[in-house]
Amino acid sequence: MTSTRIRRRGLLLVFSSPSGAGKTTIARRLVGQDPGLALSVSVTTRPPRPGEVDGRDYWFIDQTRFDEMAAQGEFLEHARVFGHCYGTPRQPIDEALAAGTDIVGDLDWQGSQQLATKVRPDLVAVFVLPPSLAALEKRLRARAQDSAATVAARMAKSAEEMSHWPEYDYVIVNDTVEQSIAEAQAVVTAERLRRARQTGLADFVDRLRNG
Repeated sequence: MTSTRIRRRGLLLVFSSPSGAGKTTIARRLVGQDPGLALSVSVTTRPPRPGEVDGRDYWFIDQTRFDEMAAQGEFLEHARVFGHCYGTPRQPIDEALAAGTDIVGDLDWQGSQQLATKVRPDLVAVFVLPPSLAALEKRLRARAQDSAATVAARMAKSAEEMSHWPEYDYVIVNDTVEQSIAEAQAVVTAERLRRARQTGLADFVDRLRNG
């Protein structure tokens, strides 16, 4: 039986949101339920949070190494957020997309803007909004990873972060995680079917026409 699998270029699915709105949870849960997705592992200079593992959650490096990578053009995007640097390594993303692998990551709006200038045809950008500011603050406090001062700083910055929603392809209001993941999966399914991404479609149609 002849395979009907059509060669396809991978997509880069990026979630952005104010801190605490749920972009990381949605990204990781989505990857966990869809075997066709792989998680992008960013580089950061911030220290690991409880339970985080080097190479799985982030690559944790010092500022000197980060600066070297930035100077050598090894990042697709990089930014300083709340006093720490974050970056997306270029090589593993380029190789994965060329091989037809779909990559998922979570970035702030600055990083998404940089990606849009470098890999726009591959990029699928999703902005995640909280259902309310009260829910956002509750989530920040519930995760118990930041001091009260840091939570206040994140809340103060949230209005500016949310103002960037028009720059994204899709917007999800994260009222419940389960519904948000279902909506994100719908985005993935639709984007995988885009004609421009199916690089083997012309050959497939030619075979159909020629019997």
